[in-house]
Amino acid sequence: MTIHQQKIIPAIKTMKDFETFLTSSYGLAVLLELHLSQLKSVFHYARQCGKSLIVHADLIQGLSHDEYAAEYLCQEFKPCGLISTRGSVIVKAKQKKVLAIQRIFLLDSHALEKSYQLIEKTKPDFIEVMPGAMPHVIREVKERTGVPIFAGGLVRTVDDVERALAAGASAITTSKKELWEHYQNAR
Repeated sequence: MTIHQQKIIPAIKTMKDFETFLTSSYGLAVLLELHLSQLKSVFHYARQCGKSLIVHADLIQGLSHDEYAAEYLCQEFKPCGLISTRGSVIVKAKQKKVLAIQRIFLLDSHALEKSYQLIEKTKPDFIEVMPGAMPHVIREVKERTGVPIFAGGLVRTVDDVERALAAGASAITTSKKELWEHYQNAR
């Protein structure tokens, strides 16, 4: 399964979440909030099960959140991609030929304009829009940038997922297992 075929991308916060992902039919997940010492075994088991992982570089505990950390993650673990709010991490991910996913937080109009400037500089492969429960803004970001969108954060219901997808999101990143199960069973 490729990144473009999966409408829900499980966001993993705990080892229990990871175990659930391994037994699911999902082929791709995002690693959040894991400790650096867990990454070796997590990647080992994921590969054994034929799964791919995107690492949220800003949330790995025990690791700096800069381009050097991005380089380390890419060289040591070879993830499918990196997510970050930091432009330098996105640039490094692109250099290392992994998916570069720029996370943006939609706090207000000023933050959105600053995000557009950052996206213009980094030219990410995907943009993760936070919160993802704002379909009109998802549509605007996609139209303005032309970059595929992941919607994440505060997506709590099937209706939220469907509205984000209808607005142009390619996929939804979520830690909500009820949504993982719903869309896994809906295939």
